[in-house]
Amino acid sequence: MNLKVVNLSGYEIPAVKEVHNGNWVEYGDDNNYFGELIERYLGSPTNSRCINGISDMIYGRGLDALDSSEKPEMYGKMKALLTSECVKKVSSDLKMLGQAAVQVIYKNKKKEIASLHHFPMETLRAEKAVNGKVEAYYYHSKWSDIKPSDKPKRIPTFRNGTRSQRIELYIIKPYKAGFYYYSPVDYQGCLQYASLEEEVSNYHLSNIENGLQPSMLINFNNGVPNEETQEIIERKIYEKFSGSSNAGRFILAFNEDSDSQSNIEPINLPDAHAQYEFLAKESREKIMIGHGVVSPILLGIKDNTGFGNNAEELRTASILMDNMVIRPFQQLLIDSFNELLAFNEINLNLYFVTLQPIEFTELDNISTKIKREEETGEKLSSVEKNELSDDEADDIISQLEGLGEVVTDDWEVVYSEVVTDENREFDVTKLSQPTEDDAEPEKVSSQDNNGYKVRYKYSEIVASNDSRNFCLRMMDMSSKNLVFRIEDINKMSFRGVNKEHGHKGRSYSLFKWQGGRNCKHAWTRLVYAKKNRVDESQAAARGFESPNNPPESSEANWNRADKGRHPKSRT
Repeated sequence: MNLKVVNLSGYEIPAVKEVHNGNWVEYGDDNNYFGELIERYLGSPTNSRCINGISDMIYGRGLDALDSSEKPEMYGKMKALLTSECVKKVSSDLKMLGQAAVQVIYKNKKKEIASLHHFPMETLRAEKAVNGKVEAYYYHSKWSDIKPSDKPKRIPTFRNGTRSQRIELYIIKPYKAGFYYYSPVDYQGCLQYASLEEEVSNYHLSNIENGLQPSMLINFNNGVPNEETQEIIERKIYEKFSGSSNAGRFILAFNEDSDSQSNIEPINLPDAHAQYEFLAKESREKIMIGHGVVSPILLGIKDNTGFGNNAEELRTASILMDNMVIRPFQQLLIDSFNELLAFNEINLNLYFVTLQPIEFTELDNISTKIKREEETGEKLSSVEKNELSDDEADDIISQLEGLGEVVTDDWEVVYSEVVTDENREFDVTKLSQPTEDDAEPEKVSSQDNNGYKVRYKYSEIVASNDSRNFCLRMMDMSSKNLVFRIEDINKMSFRGVNKEHGHKGRSYSLFKWQGGRNCKHAWTRLVYAKKNRVDESQAAARGFESPNNPPESSEANWNRADKGRHPKSRT
C-alpha cells in the first residue's frame, strides 16, 4: 500500500520586498496583503464584528476639544479640516489595515492647509526609502492587477513635496518592531483563525448545497502506477475536489468494465458535529483574543454569562477595553491630527467623545468637570456665558488646591509682607493654555532666586462678615497653609476663576484685583529658605532680590479711592 500525506500550508508573515522594476515596496504575496486583510474582514463574521465594533468605539461620537469655548475660532477651523466623514474613515482604516492615510491639500504657496481628506490605504505602496526616510507613496487602484505598462502616481509625504506640489499624504501608523515600510494589524496573530472560521462556514454551506454527502476516499484497484502518474492523478483530484467549497460533491468515474472500477468508500467522521462546533468556538475565541475583546457583549456578541447579575463585571470589562484597546488608537490619531493642525497654527486639547455608557465610565477619581468632559464627552456648556453658576464656580475653584502647595517642614519663612512692589501689567492674553502639568506645585517659580522660594497666600486686610464665596474659599486654603507661586495665580486668572466679578464678566488679574470690587483681601508674599541657613536679617545680604509686583496687590480694594472699580466702569 502506498500512502501520501498532504500538509496544510503554514502561516507566514506578510512579505515586504523592494522590486527591481519599480520604485515602490511590495506588501504581501502578489503585492496584495491589504486585499487579503479585506477578504478576512468580509469572510469571517467574528473578525468583521470585532473590526466594526472597535472602529466605532475609536471614533465614538466624533472629535471634540476641551478648550472649544476658549478658542472658538480655532475650534471652527479644526472642525472644517477634520470632518466627521474623514475622521471616521481614517479610524476604520487604522483598525482594519493597521495604518491609514490622510490627503493634505495646501493653499497657494503652501503656507496653509486648505483641506484634509481620507485616502484609501489599500491603494498605496511605500516608495523605497532614501537615507532612512520614505518621501513618497505610489497610488494604483488595484495593485494585484498592475501591468508592466502601468505607471502608478507618485504622491509625496507630508512636508516632503516641492513648492509646486500642493497635494501630499500623511501616513498614520503605529511603531512595530521589525517593520519599517508597513505596520501589521494589531490582530495579526488571529488571522489564521479568521481563515479557519471562513473555511468552516464555506464547508457547511457547500455541504448543504451539494446534498449533505460525505467526503470520500478513492481507491484505484487497477494496479499501482509509477511515481509520475501518481503525482499527476493526485494533483488533478486535489485541484478538482479539495477545499471547503467542494464539500459534499460526488465523483463520476468511467471504467473499462466492472472488474476495474474504482472503489469509493465514504469516510464517516465520529462526532463530526462536535468537531465542527469546537472549531467554530475555538476560532471565535481566538479572534476575540487577537482583537483584545475583554467581553464579547461589548461588541454585541452574545455569550453564556447573560446580563443578570454581571453588571459590575460588564462595567469592569468596558473600562478595561476602553483603556487598553480603544485609547491607544485614539491617542495615535490625536497626535497625528495635532501635527497636521499645528501647520495651520491650531492648538487644541483634542479628545474623542466616547460611546461608552456613562455608567460604565470610571468617574471615581474625577474631581473636575473639565476632566469629566474628557472622560464622558459631556460638554461643560454648549452656550458661552458671562457668569459662572455657583456649581461651576465651586468646581473651578476646587482645582486651585491642585495648583497650591503646602511647603514642607525643611523650609521656613524668613520674612513675610503685604506686597508693595511695582510690576508690569499682567496680560491674560499672553498666557498659554493650562495643561495637566498645572498641578505641579513643586515646580520652581520664576521669582525664586539664590536658593529662596517665593510664594503667596491670600490674606484678610479688613475684617468682614459678607465676603464673597471666592474669598471665603481662598481664606480657607490659607488656613490650611496652602500657598501659590505667581504662575499659579496667573493660571487662575486665565481660567476665569471668579470672573463674574470682573468688568463685563471678563477674566481679570487676581493678583492685582483679588476678589473684585470692594474686596477686603490682598496677597501676602512669603519668602522661604532652607532651615538653619540664614536668618531674616541675612536674606537680602545673601543676594535675595525682591520681585517687582503691581502696587494694587498690596492694598485692599475697600481702602482705595475707586473701591477697585474698573476704569471704564461707572458703577
